[in-house]
Amino acid sequence: MNRVLFKTLVILLFAIGYMGCTPGTKETQRPNILFIMSDDHAYQAISAYGYGINQTPNIDRLAEEGAIFTRATVTNSLCAPSRAVLLTGKHSFVNGKIDIVQSSFDWNQPNFAKLLQANGYQTAMIGKIHLDGIPQGFDYSMVLPGQGQYYNPDFIINGERVH
Repeated sequence: MNRVLFKTLVILLFAIGYMGCTPGTKETQRPNILFIMSDDHAYQAISAYGYGINQTPNIDRLAEEGAIFTRATVTNSLCAPSRAVLLTGKHSFVNGKIDIVQSSFDWNQPNFAKLLQANGYQTAMIGKIHLDGIPQGFDYSMVLPGQGQYYNPDFIINGERVH
């Protein structure tokens, strides 16, 4: 191979490799993520799993258009500890929330909402979390204090208690 052809080939390969490694002008679209966690729903109570105990057409529609977990297990099935596990990805004995009453939850530790925020996502948490402290990692939070009242409840909205 002559020297000019070799140099041309090297430059061409470098250019092709460089173009393949640089971001294009078209921005890639990230998926929207909606995570809904409902309390006290055993899999047998959701008709999408094939049981006839209840009819849950709206949950079934979410299952059809999104995802359904057929081989999932939990590390802690208690209310607040299970939420702490979902938020952090850590077992209860590692994240600190091992029971409902006596242990506390440290919001300063990493959680999936903080990771989503760091990657440009807008995050929100609405509803019952039953973890003490102000939720971290959420651009907007509207949570029930403690267990929450079922009728005309107070909410903690971005750290401020509102009736």
